[in-house]
Amino acid sequence: MKHHAFGRMPFTITNVGFGAWQIGGSWGDISEADGRAALNAALDAGMTFIDTADVYGDGRSEKIIADVLKTRGGERPMVATKAGRRLNPHVAEGYTKANLEGFIDRSLKNLAVDSLDLVQLHCPPREVFYQPEVFESLDALQKAGKIKGYGVSVEKVEDGLKAIEYPGVVSIQIIYNIFRQRPDHLFFEEARRKNVAIIARVPLASGLLSGKITRETHFASDDHRNFNRHGEAFDVGETFAGVPFEVGLQAVEEVRKLVPAGATMAAFALRWILMAEAVTVVIPGARNGEQARANAAAADLAPLAADVMAATREIYERLIAPHVHQRW
Repeated sequence: MKHHAFGRMPFTITNVGFGAWQIGGSWGDISEADGRAALNAALDAGMTFIDTADVYGDGRSEKIIADVLKTRGGERPMVATKAGRRLNPHVAEGYTKANLEGFIDRSLKNLAVDSLDLVQLHCPPREVFYQPEVFESLDALQKAGKIKGYGVSVEKVEDGLKAIEYPGVVSIQIIYNIFRQRPDHLFFEEARRKNVAIIARVPLASGLLSGKITRETHFASDDHRNFNRHGEAFDVGETFAGVPFEVGLQAVEEVRKLVPAGATMAAFALRWILMAEAVTVVIPGARNGEQARANAAAADLAPLAADVMAATREIYERLIAPHVHQRW
């Protein structure tokens, strides 16, 4: 794995990190023991970036991270969390300084720290991006020492472009993978120009790009790949990257032909993301230690050839783009 700066912040991180949504919930039955094993394996492999959120398992993910890091001791990785999705209803009016501070205080307790390394607004309503007072509140909380920096997790490219107009925004988390290629147009260029860190999430399109999902795959009732197929609980772009399931399976079979001998499709998909110089860190999740180790090893694959990259673009434009490109 490559080590580099996290944008304008004084952290050096690996380019593959640990996405901690799975160990919190909404991915079927993953025990706390398996969650701890996955995180420990990621850290043993050298990962130095963890991404979580206060709503992942209603704090379970944050608490597992705190417990594992306390047990391990030594130098801590950078831990990013998110705030905002505890609002019910989730509306722009709820993004007040008082509410944000309450969410941050809860995460401080869950993660057992005095200051959060990074807090990200958690895919807020579009109106939030046009309310400077929200970002002024984060500036105040940073000045008070409760957070070291702040960023925004976004659904749409347009929201990312708007967010980085605020000088205090140091990072953007966005969906970027073989099935969601739009960010590498204007957005990545602008983020690099402003030295904004890019966190690439949903790198395997909710497992589609692992190549292991078939039409017969069963998803548990509490797995978002079952209950959010059409955006019933949150933005449908978070589930299979917004690609219709049957279309995704068809595209996977074409991508499979491009995977080099000896590599898994998951490793290939992660290496594809790392070909983008604007990406600071990619955050695949893991259900167990084996998956976490495989994610780390993906960074060791040789760079993908230009003709392979062109082939993935052609698959995207022909099969996937009509369903996702203009939507997100």
